[in-house]
Amino acid sequence: MKPLLRAVLIIDALLLLAFGLLLLLTPWKSLYDALQLVQTDPVLVGQGAGIALIGLAWLALHASIDGAMTVTTAKVVGHVNWLTGVLMLVWLLLRHVPQLTGFGQLVAVVTGVVLLVIGLGGVKLSSAVRRRERMAGKAVGERADRVATREAENEARKAERERQVARPGVVYPATGAHVEPTLGGTPTASSRPVSPATGHPVEPGLTAAASRPMMPEAAAAAREDALAHKRRADAHEDAAARERAAAERSAADARSAEAKPGSPSGTPRPPFHG
Repeated sequence: MKPLLRAVLIIDALLLLAFGLLLLLTPWKSLYDALQLVQTDPVLVGQGAGIALIGLAWLALHASIDGAMTVTTAKVVGHVNWLTGVLMLVWLLLRHVPQLTGFGQLVAVVTGVVLLVIGLGGVKLSSAVRRRERMAGKAVGERADRVATREAENEARKAERERQVARPGVVYPATGAHVEPTLGGTPTASSRPVSPATGHPVEPGLTAAASRPMMPEAAAAAREDALAHKRRADAHEDAAARERAAAERSAADARSAEAKPGSPSGTPRPPFHG
């Protein structure tokens, strides 16, 4: 659709150039008599209007080449053309001014109609092209936003993978056993060695990968986790010891109660005599 608008701009430029040259030649009386047209009075006004129309024609021709100026210039030139055509038709058909011969009046009316049609067509085309460009720009912006969002998600996943590689799991330096907390809070150590690269236990028969030096932050975190697991294990052992001591005291109290005299269970039975 934009190439069609550029063609309309070229036609506008040719029409404006023709009218500008005609007005610029206002002092040439024989030319106006041959064309059965009325000269502009005063001549200065006609020549000034001719120079303005020639400048507008140059602008339309330049806009037909430069795509950034095409839409705006086509809209302005289109409004100028159809308003000029309406003005010519009003003065010629309603006011019958100026007084022209039959051929001159026919040429003027046809010129007014041509300016009206080309002007309105240029305005409509420029509006359609502008609307299409806005939709295209909006689509490009949405596509750029989606690409930026996807790149941000990829960067976040990459950073998460790097953090997981930097700290794959908790590994005790002494035993190399991978400690996993249970639901009750009691740590249990796996008897299988743990691969420092992946953080998973190595199956029997497989050789664990060579350990690589840990980062200072990862080593400190591993030590803190080891101390925390050790404290929880000590607390669990203390609780178990207290429970065993309480059970032993309860058993001792029960035995002492059974051994007291006078109790039915503690009274010795007499020997059996036949």
